[in-house]
Amino acid sequence: MTTLRFPLSLAFLVLLTFSLSSCDAIGTIFKAGAWTGLIGVFLIVLLLWFIVNRFRRS
Repeated sequence: MTTLRFPLSLAFLVLLTFSLSSCDAIGTIFKAGAWTGLIGVFLIVLLLWFIVNRFRRS
């Protein structure tokens, strides 16, 4: 039983290492997506504000 436990523990440790690094990568992608979304919303609001001001002057 102990001879089977070491390879199984090693395989679990390797699997855990790979899964944690992928979670970190996914978290980074979502963080970048959130910033891109915020900047996009800010630019759209700025563009709408500019268009509304152009029509009010006329």
